[in-house]
Amino acid sequence: MNADQILSEIREANLSYLMLAQSLIRSDREQALYRLGISEESASLIALLSPAQMMKIAAGNTLLCRFRMDDDMVWGLLTSHGKSAANDSTNRLHASILLAGRHQEAA
Repeated sequence: MNADQILSEIREANLSYLMLAQSLIRSDREQALYRLGISEESASLIALLSPAQMMKIAAGNTLLCRFRMDDDMVWGLLTSHGKSAANDSTNRLHASILLAGRHQEAA
């Protein structure tokens, strides 16, 4: 993949992310804040963006979204390959609880 293709993929991902974020915010603000890991102020700004503004923002060369799992514990819980589906579900639930706590700390 060359540099132009990478930039094109970044722009497409940015636009998709903004459209998804705006849709989530407009349909269920509290869930959107948790799922997107953004502040109330950011949600307010995203909710008010026009399509032209979203296109302009998305056209940048930097990804707008980022990984929120920044420690080994959460990555371990999300990537563990347990022997049973119940164990996998428990690990994902535990990871969600940890991320929810971080969302509350940030808010």
